Amino acid sequence: MDTPRVLVVGYDDAELLDIACVTTTLDAVRHIDPRLGYDLTLATPGGRTITCSTGLVLNAQATLERVRGPIGTLVVSGGLGHLSAAKDERLVGHVRRLARESERVASLCTGASVLAAAGLLDGRRATTHWRFAQELAEAYPRVEVDSRPIWVQDGNVYTAAGVTSALDLALSFIEADFGADMARWVSRAMVTYLHRPGNQAQMSMFTAAPAADNGLVRKVADHVAERLDADLSTAALAAFARVSPRHLTRLFQADLKQTPGRFVRRARVTAAAQLLTTTDLPVARVAPKCGFASAEALRQAFTREYGMAPSRYRAVASTAA
Repeated sequence: MDTPRVLVVGYDDAELLDIACVTTTLDAVRHIDPRLGYDLTLATPGGRTITCSTGLVLNAQATLERVRGPIGTLVVSGGLGHLSAAKDERLVGHVRRLARESERVASLCTGASVLAAAGLLDGRRATTHWRFAQELAEAYPRVEVDSRPIWVQDGNVYTAAGVTSALDLALSFIEADFGADMARWVSRAMVTYLHRPGNQAQMSMFTAAPAADNGLVRKVADHVAERLDADLSTAALAAFARVSPRHLTRLFQADLKQTPGRFVRRARVTAAAQLLTTTDLPVARVAPKCGFASAEALRQAFTREYGMAPSRYRAVASTAA
Protein backbone atom coordinates (compact mmCIF):
# COMPACT_ATOMS: atom_id res chain seq x y z
CA MET A 1 0.00 0.00 0.00
CA ASP A 2 1.07 3.61 -0.51
CA THR A 3 2.76 5.33 2.41
CA PRO A 4 0.34 7.98 3.75
CA ARG A 5 1.87 11.44 3.59
CA VAL A 6 1.48 13.62 6.69
CA LEU A 7 2.45 17.29 6.64
CA VAL A 8 2.70 19.06 10.01
CA VAL A 9 2.68 22.85 9.92
CA GLY A 10 4.69 24.58 12.64
CA TYR A 11 5.41 28.20 13.50
CA ASP A 12 7.17 30.17 16.22
CA ASP A 13 5.74 29.61 19.70
CA ALA A 14 4.13 26.35 18.62
CA GLU A 15 3.48 23.78 21.33
CA LEU A 16 6.18 21.11 21.13
CA LEU A 17 3.96 18.48 22.74
CA ASP A 18 1.30 19.01 20.06
CA ILE A 19 3.85 18.28 17.37
CA ALA A 20 5.54 15.43 19.23
CA CYS A 21 2.32 13.66 20.24
CA VAL A 22 1.04 13.31 16.72
CA THR A 23 4.37 12.63 14.96
CA THR A 24 5.73 10.17 17.53
CA THR A 25 2.45 8.27 17.63
CA LEU A 26 2.21 8.01 13.86
CA ASP A 27 5.89 7.07 13.55
CA ALA A 28 5.36 4.15 15.93
CA VAL A 29 3.59 2.27 13.13
CA ARG A 30 6.82 1.62 11.21
CA HIS A 31 8.54 0.35 14.33
CA ILE A 32 5.80 -2.24 14.77
CA ASP A 33 5.65 -3.21 11.10
CA PRO A 34 8.52 -1.94 8.88
CA ARG A 35 6.36 -2.56 5.81
CA LEU A 36 3.95 0.14 6.94
CA GLY A 37 4.19 3.67 8.26
CA TYR A 38 3.80 7.34 7.43
CA ASP A 39 5.87 9.85 5.49
CA LEU A 40 6.16 12.60 8.11
CA THR A 41 7.28 16.14 7.30
CA LEU A 42 7.45 19.31 9.40
CA ALA A 43 6.97 22.41 7.25
CA THR A 44 7.39 26.00 8.41
CA PRO A 45 7.06 29.41 6.75
CA GLY A 46 10.20 29.99 4.74
CA GLY A 47 11.53 26.63 5.89
CA ARG A 48 12.94 28.40 8.93
CA THR A 49 13.72 26.81 12.28
CA ILE A 50 11.02 27.52 14.83
CA THR A 51 11.31 28.23 18.52
CA CYS A 52 8.63 26.37 20.45
CA SER A 53 6.85 27.73 23.50
CA THR A 54 9.33 25.84 25.68
CA GLY A 55 12.27 27.61 24.07
CA LEU A 56 13.41 24.47 22.28
CA VAL A 57 14.24 24.86 18.60
CA LEU A 58 12.99 22.60 15.79
CA ASN A 59 14.47 22.37 12.31
CA ALA A 60 12.02 22.34 9.43
CA GLN A 61 12.14 19.62 6.79
CA ALA A 62 10.24 21.59 4.18
CA THR A 63 9.35 25.13 3.16
CA LEU A 64 5.62 25.61 3.56
CA GLU A 65 5.34 27.80 0.48
CA ARG A 66 6.94 25.13 -1.72
CA VAL A 67 4.98 22.11 -0.56
CA ARG A 68 2.65 20.57 -3.13
CA GLY A 69 0.00 17.90 -2.85
CA PRO A 70 -1.40 15.37 -2.80
CA ILE A 71 -1.24 15.08 0.98
CA GLY A 72 -2.86 12.39 3.08
CA THR A 73 -3.18 14.41 6.27
CA LEU A 74 -2.47 18.10 6.82
CA VAL A 75 -1.95 18.92 10.52
CA VAL A 76 -1.68 22.45 11.92
CA SER A 77 -0.07 22.54 15.35
CA GLY A 78 -1.26 24.72 18.20
CA GLY A 79 0.65 26.83 20.67
CA LEU A 80 0.90 30.28 22.17
CA GLY A 81 1.84 31.66 18.76
CA HIS A 82 -1.50 30.73 17.22
CA LEU A 83 -2.84 34.28 17.09
CA SER A 84 0.20 35.55 15.20
CA ALA A 85 0.00 32.54 12.91
CA ALA A 86 -3.70 33.16 12.24
CA LYS A 87 -2.89 36.77 11.30
CA ASP A 88 -0.10 35.73 8.93
CA GLU A 89 -1.89 35.96 5.58
CA ARG A 90 0.81 34.01 3.74
CA LEU A 91 0.78 31.14 6.23
CA VAL A 92 -3.02 31.03 6.29
CA GLY A 93 -3.18 31.21 2.50
CA HIS A 94 -0.86 28.25 2.08
CA VAL A 95 -2.77 26.23 4.68
CA ARG A 96 -5.94 26.97 2.69
CA ARG A 97 -4.22 25.91 -0.54
CA LEU A 98 -2.83 22.71 0.93
CA ALA A 99 -6.18 21.82 2.49
CA ARG A 100 -7.61 21.58 -1.02
CA GLU A 101 -4.92 19.03 -1.82
CA SER A 102 -5.34 16.97 1.36
CA GLU A 103 -7.57 14.01 2.14
CA ARG A 104 -7.73 14.97 5.83
CA VAL A 105 -7.19 18.31 7.51
CA ALA A 106 -6.56 18.58 11.24
CA SER A 107 -5.66 21.11 13.89
CA LEU A 108 -4.25 20.55 17.33
CA CYS A 109 -5.29 22.74 20.25
CA THR A 110 -5.20 26.43 19.28
CA GLY A 111 -4.19 25.49 15.75
CA ALA A 112 -7.93 25.66 15.18
CA SER A 113 -7.45 29.43 14.95
CA VAL A 114 -5.38 28.97 11.79
CA LEU A 115 -7.97 26.67 10.21
CA ALA A 116 -10.69 29.14 11.17
CA ALA A 117 -8.75 32.05 9.68
CA ALA A 118 -8.45 30.04 6.47
CA GLY A 119 -12.23 29.58 6.41
CA LEU A 120 -11.87 25.83 6.77
CA LEU A 121 -14.09 25.64 9.86
CA ASP A 122 -16.94 27.80 8.57
CA GLY A 123 -20.23 26.01 9.22
CA ARG A 124 -18.43 23.15 10.94
CA ARG A 125 -18.39 21.87 14.49
CA ALA A 126 -14.92 22.17 15.99
CA THR A 127 -13.10 22.03 19.29
CA THR A 128 -9.98 23.53 20.81
CA HIS A 129 -8.43 23.69 24.26
CA TRP A 130 -11.14 24.65 26.73
CA ARG A 131 -9.22 27.75 27.85
CA PHE A 132 -9.37 29.23 24.35
CA ALA A 133 -12.80 28.04 23.21
CA GLN A 134 -14.66 31.26 23.95
CA GLU A 135 -11.94 33.29 22.28
CA LEU A 136 -12.24 31.17 19.14
CA ALA A 137 -16.03 31.37 19.12
CA GLU A 138 -16.01 35.15 19.46
CA ALA A 139 -13.36 35.63 16.78
CA TYR A 140 -15.00 33.26 14.29
CA PRO A 141 -18.80 33.28 14.77
CA ARG A 142 -19.34 31.03 11.74
CA VAL A 143 -17.61 28.18 13.58
CA GLU A 144 -19.68 25.96 15.88
CA VAL A 145 -17.21 25.73 18.77
CA ASP A 146 -17.72 22.90 21.26
CA SER A 147 -15.22 22.97 24.13
CA ARG A 148 -16.28 19.62 25.62
CA PRO A 149 -14.86 16.86 23.38
CA ILE A 150 -11.19 15.95 23.16
CA TRP A 151 -11.47 15.86 19.37
CA VAL A 152 -14.14 16.41 16.75
CA GLN A 153 -14.58 15.17 13.20
CA ASP A 154 -16.76 17.14 10.81
CA GLY A 155 -16.43 15.72 7.33
CA ASN A 156 -12.74 15.45 6.51
CA VAL A 157 -11.78 18.14 9.02
CA TYR A 158 -10.59 17.16 12.49
CA THR A 159 -9.92 19.42 15.45
CA ALA A 160 -8.35 18.27 18.72
CA ALA A 161 -8.28 19.86 22.15
CA GLY A 162 -4.52 19.79 22.09
CA VAL A 163 -1.61 18.53 24.15
CA THR A 164 -2.18 14.80 24.82
CA SER A 165 -5.46 14.70 22.90
CA ALA A 166 -3.24 14.87 19.80
CA LEU A 167 -2.20 11.33 20.69
CA ASP A 168 -5.85 10.20 20.70
CA LEU A 169 -6.46 11.85 17.35
CA ALA A 170 -3.33 10.24 15.89
CA LEU A 171 -4.48 6.81 17.10
CA SER A 172 -7.82 7.34 15.37
CA PHE A 173 -5.93 8.09 12.13
CA ILE A 174 -3.90 4.91 12.56
CA GLU A 175 -7.05 2.87 13.07
CA ALA A 176 -8.58 4.36 9.93
CA ASP A 177 -5.42 3.84 7.86
CA PHE A 178 -4.08 0.53 9.19
CA GLY A 179 -6.87 -1.02 11.27
CA ALA A 180 -7.86 -1.42 14.91
CA ASP A 181 -5.19 -4.03 15.67
CA MET A 182 -2.40 -1.64 14.69
CA ALA A 183 -3.97 1.13 16.78
CA ARG A 184 -3.97 -1.22 19.77
CA TRP A 185 -0.34 -2.16 19.23
CA VAL A 186 0.67 1.50 18.98
CA SER A 187 -1.25 2.38 22.13
CA ARG A 188 0.69 -0.35 23.94
CA ALA A 189 3.97 0.88 22.50
CA MET A 190 3.12 4.39 23.66
CA VAL A 191 2.26 3.06 27.14
CA THR A 192 -1.15 4.62 26.93
CA TYR A 193 -4.67 3.30 27.07
CA LEU A 194 -6.45 2.56 23.82
CA HIS A 195 -7.45 5.88 22.36
CA ARG A 196 -10.35 7.71 23.91
CA PRO A 197 -13.33 8.42 21.68
CA GLY A 198 -13.47 11.97 20.39
CA ASN A 199 -16.60 12.78 22.34
CA GLN A 200 -14.98 12.06 25.70
CA ALA A 201 -14.98 15.23 27.76
CA GLN A 202 -11.80 17.31 27.98
CA MET A 203 -12.31 17.70 31.71
CA SER A 204 -14.42 16.05 34.35
CA MET A 205 -16.67 18.28 36.42
CA PHE A 206 -14.43 17.52 39.38
CA THR A 207 -11.25 18.90 37.82
CA ALA A 208 -12.62 21.76 35.74
CA ALA A 209 -12.22 25.29 37.07
CA PRO A 210 -15.57 26.87 38.00
CA ALA A 211 -17.06 28.30 34.83
CA ALA A 212 -19.63 30.55 36.47
CA ASP A 213 -18.89 34.20 37.19
CA ASN A 214 -22.01 34.75 39.26
CA GLY A 215 -21.44 33.84 42.92
CA LEU A 216 -24.90 32.39 43.40
CA VAL A 217 -24.59 30.24 40.27
CA ARG A 218 -21.21 28.98 41.50
CA LYS A 219 -22.75 28.12 44.85
CA VAL A 220 -25.53 26.13 43.21
CA ALA A 221 -23.07 24.42 40.83
CA ASP A 222 -20.93 23.34 43.79
CA HIS A 223 -24.05 22.07 45.54
CA VAL A 224 -24.88 19.98 42.46
CA ALA A 225 -21.38 18.50 42.25
CA GLU A 226 -21.45 17.47 45.90
CA ARG A 227 -24.95 15.96 45.88
CA LEU A 228 -25.55 14.30 42.52
CA ASP A 229 -27.84 11.67 44.05
CA ALA A 230 -30.06 14.24 45.78
CA ASP A 231 -33.18 16.06 44.58
CA LEU A 232 -31.68 18.53 42.11
CA SER A 233 -34.85 19.70 40.45
CA THR A 234 -34.94 23.38 39.54
CA ALA A 235 -37.42 23.95 42.35
CA ALA A 236 -35.12 22.26 44.89
CA LEU A 237 -32.09 24.21 43.67
CA ALA A 238 -34.04 27.47 43.79
CA ALA A 239 -35.06 26.72 47.38
CA PHE A 240 -31.41 26.03 48.24
CA ALA A 241 -30.39 29.36 46.65
CA ARG A 242 -33.36 31.17 48.21
CA VAL A 243 -34.56 32.57 44.90
CA SER A 244 -37.48 31.73 42.65
CA PRO A 245 -37.08 28.96 40.06
CA ARG A 246 -37.63 31.53 37.32
CA HIS A 247 -34.90 33.82 38.68
CA LEU A 248 -32.47 30.92 39.05
CA THR A 249 -33.12 29.88 35.46
CA ARG A 250 -32.42 33.42 34.28
CA LEU A 251 -29.13 33.46 36.20
CA PHE A 252 -28.02 30.12 34.72
CA GLN A 253 -28.99 31.16 31.22
CA ALA A 254 -27.10 34.43 31.54
CA ASP A 255 -23.96 32.94 33.09
CA LEU A 256 -23.73 29.37 31.76
CA LYS A 257 -25.97 29.59 28.67
CA GLN A 258 -28.05 26.64 29.88
CA THR A 259 -30.92 25.92 32.23
CA PRO A 260 -30.35 24.47 35.73
CA GLY A 261 -31.95 21.23 34.53
CA ARG A 262 -29.54 20.95 31.61
CA PHE A 263 -26.60 21.68 33.91
CA VAL A 264 -27.67 18.94 36.31
CA ARG A 265 -28.15 16.37 33.53
CA ARG A 266 -24.74 17.13 32.08
CA ALA A 267 -23.11 17.01 35.52
CA ARG A 268 -24.66 13.62 36.24
CA VAL A 269 -23.65 12.16 32.89
CA THR A 270 -20.10 13.52 33.27
CA ALA A 271 -19.84 11.98 36.72
CA ALA A 272 -21.09 8.69 35.32
CA ALA A 273 -18.44 8.81 32.60
CA GLN A 274 -15.82 9.38 35.29
CA LEU A 275 -16.95 6.33 37.26
CA LEU A 276 -17.21 4.19 34.15
CA THR A 277 -13.61 4.91 33.19
CA THR A 278 -12.01 4.79 36.63
CA THR A 279 -13.90 1.99 38.41
CA ASP A 280 -15.31 -1.44 37.64
CA LEU A 281 -18.70 -0.66 39.16
CA PRO A 282 -21.54 -2.15 37.09
CA VAL A 283 -23.76 0.34 35.29
CA ALA A 284 -26.63 -0.54 37.62
CA ARG A 285 -24.57 0.80 40.56
CA VAL A 286 -23.16 3.79 38.71
CA ALA A 287 -26.67 5.04 37.93
CA PRO A 288 -27.93 5.74 41.49
CA LYS A 289 -24.57 7.20 42.55
CA CYS A 290 -25.00 9.83 39.85
CA GLY A 291 -28.65 10.53 40.52
CA PHE A 292 -30.30 8.37 37.84
CA ALA A 293 -33.41 6.43 38.79
CA SER A 294 -32.30 3.36 36.84
CA ALA A 295 -29.62 1.97 34.57
CA GLU A 296 -31.98 2.58 31.64
CA ALA A 297 -32.36 6.25 32.58
CA LEU A 298 -28.57 6.54 32.66
CA ARG A 299 -28.28 4.77 29.31
CA GLN A 300 -30.72 7.15 27.63
CA ALA A 301 -29.09 10.29 29.05
CA PHE A 302 -25.59 8.99 28.34
CA THR A 303 -26.40 8.11 24.74
CA ARG A 304 -27.84 11.59 24.14
CA GLU A 305 -24.70 13.23 25.52
CA TYR A 306 -21.93 10.95 24.24
CA GLY A 307 -23.51 9.22 21.28
CA MET A 308 -22.96 5.73 22.70
CA ALA A 309 -24.20 3.50 25.50
CA PRO A 310 -22.34 3.47 28.86
CA SER A 311 -21.10 -0.09 28.28
CA ARG A 312 -19.63 0.86 24.90
CA TYR A 313 -18.04 3.98 26.34
CA ARG A 314 -16.39 1.94 29.08
CA ALA A 315 -15.08 -0.56 26.54
CA VAL A 316 -13.28 2.07 24.45
CA ALA A 317 -12.37 4.64 27.07
CA SER A 318 -11.76 2.85 30.33
CA THR A 319 -8.75 3.77 32.44
CA ALA A 320 -9.59 1.26 35.15
CA ALA A 321 -6.86 -1.21 35.99
